[in-house]
Amino acid sequence: MGKVERISLPEAIACIPDGSCLTFSGFTIWRRPMAAIYELIRQKKKDLHLVEVNGGTHSDLLIGAGCVKIWESCWIGHELYGKLGANLARKAEAGQLIVEDYSHVHMLYRLAAGSMGLPYLPTYASLGTDILNPAYDNLGTLGYRDGSHPKIPKKKYEIVEDTFNGGWLLHIPASNPDWCIAYVQMVGEEGTVRIEGQIYSDVEAIKAADHVIVIAENIVPEEYIRREPTHNQIPGHQVTYIVELPWAAHPTGSYGRYETDGDFIKKLYQASRTEEGMQSWLDEWVYQIPDHATYLNKLGVTHLESLRANPALGYSNQVKRGQRK
Repeated sequence: MGKVERISLPEAIACIPDGSCLTFSGFTIWRRPMAAIYELIRQKKKDLHLVEVNGGTHSDLLIGAGCVKIWESCWIGHELYGKLGANLARKAEAGQLIVEDYSHVHMLYRLAAGSMGLPYLPTYASLGTDILNPAYDNLGTLGYRDGSHPKIPKKKYEIVEDTFNGGWLLHIPASNPDWCIAYVQMVGEEGTVRIEGQIYSDVEAIKAADHVIVIAENIVPEEYIRREPTHNQIPGHQVTYIVELPWAAHPTGSYGRYETDGDFIKKLYQASRTEEGMQSWLDEWVYQIPDHATYLNKLGVTHLESLRANPALGYSNQVKRGQRK
């Protein structure tokens, strides 16, 4: 097996056409491919269709920059640092964004089905709730389920009889995004992926996607990463491109490498509460910054080092944390 193609971040993002369906690694404010999000915005990608188990800092920022047309998920926010996605709320209220609401487990099942090559997965989840109200099938109402959109199923769901046990089941359609952009701690030269700490739904997201960009803190010799095969999650043949880019998840966290930058996300969230604030933030942190190296220089080495995890502990012992009274 030969080495997977190793390219720069701008080259990788340039491969993603406008209108693509995307999914991502991580969970809310952990292991999100933030450097890729900034680059998508710099390259002025538009009409993106996001399908994700849950949203977070990454997707709300993309939405705020006007890059997203459709968002299918269950929740968006910044955990402790901002309980809602202000950009999504504002764009949805203004009719500038199509939101398709599923439950958390529905979104997981959609990617799980896609990762296994299945057309759908059955579940009892959300039967009897307004998630299944036909009036809230926004993609259907707008005519996107006519079969002309390959990444949008012809039905949001189907309620069927359980012929084994009686009662009813919900069939949730698979999702196979065009691209998964994944941040991980380590990838081999041939594309073998190692995720440290919680894996979340990354395996399903990566395997469901047609193309995969893996951004890693380190690209390592394949011989090294295969010494402990049980620590690896994804084989190289499922990866399209690999990018080596330290601190690529900032301001979200990377287990064993660095903490979530809570103060940074708090300021981003506060800025996002208004359109003017969001545009000012984007001017300072994205549009006026040409690349990832400039971004890190602006943050400063002292600040970054305060977030770096102690290798013996797996977390930073410099970050001030809450304490019991």
